[in-house]
Amino acid sequence: MSALRIQVINPNTSLAMTETIGAAARSAAAPGTEILAVCPDDGVPSIEGHFDEAIATIGVLEQIHAGRQQGVDGHVIACFGDPGLLAARELAQGPVIGIAEAAMHMATLVATRFSVVTTLPRTLIIARHLLHQYGFHDRCAGLHAIDLPVLALEDGSGLAQEKVRARCLQALREDGCGAIVLGCGGMADLAQALTRELQVPVIDGVSAAVKMVESLVALGLSTSKHGDLAFPEAKAVSGKFQMFNSF
Repeated sequence: MSALRIQVINPNTSLAMTETIGAAARSAAAPGTEILAVCPDDGVPSIEGHFDEAIATIGVLEQIHAGRQQGVDGHVIACFGDPGLLAARELAQGPVIGIAEAAMHMATLVATRFSVVTTLPRTLIIARHLLHQYGFHDRCAGLHAIDLPVLALEDGSGLAQEKVRARCLQALREDGCGAIVLGCGGMADLAQALTRELQVPVIDGVSAAVKMVESLVALGLSTSKHGDLAFPEAKAVSGKFQMFNSF
């Protein structure tokens, strides 16, 4: 049996964040699983709103297309907004897991209620939309923002990391939650240390998504091609999107 290959897509263009995400994915992966951590060449350096997500979705789909050509077994979308998730599932053959959906699922398996700690306050609204979309709204005890941009996680100052820790402590004090979900792919390297310090499950969606892809592939389960997640209808796609004519 050939080694499992999982493509982990950072939908923004930050190479430093892609390295952080890739390292977390490799740390979580089973021995023999190969992690291909990638990001688009074009797009936005961070994803902090609906506009950013719309641009990032094209980059995600381009990477899904490239991953299929490389023969990967599954894909992870490593942004907490899960940009382009359903479109990516249409395009992909193997399973595609978004880190928000993965983290929320995992949290409900280890606690009755969880809180989310993310970056900018405006992204709390996007997280709330996802909670409703995925059916976890009643399981979420609270939403917290560190009020710093995504790229502050990569500036080397440590301020963002300390604010994440402080918001996690606040959530435990105020929310009555049993687990905490980290609401940004750039926080992927913080979960294990916070779990040890706080003595509650602190869940990174990158690691959770990697384990979900491994499990689905091991069970022989892939994205359904019956119904709305069937491959896109064949049609001539023009201009810079012509690559999708040959998926």
